[in-house]
Amino acid sequence: MNYTYVLLCSDGKHYIGSTSDLKSRLSKHNKGQVKATKVRLPVKLIYYEACLNLSLARKRERYFKTGYGRRFLKDRLHIDNPR
Repeated sequence: MNYTYVLLCSDGKHYIGSTSDLKSRLSKHNKGQVKATKVRLPVKLIYYEACLNLSLARKRERYFKTGYGRRFLKDRLHIDNPR
């Protein structure tokens, strides 16, 4: 499976990404091996979706980064502003 995921960072902001190995990717985030979240540790996985292939997971990631996608996440997770 492939995944699209949302992390809650220590600064209260959100990180949206996609991967083919969610467990490994989350571990890399928390070890500081991902540049975008390195200074925002620790991170917490708050949402993920399974997709049939990586292309679909990346498409869903791009959607979550749009205004409509942010609205979806806000409504789904009861959060104010996913970034």
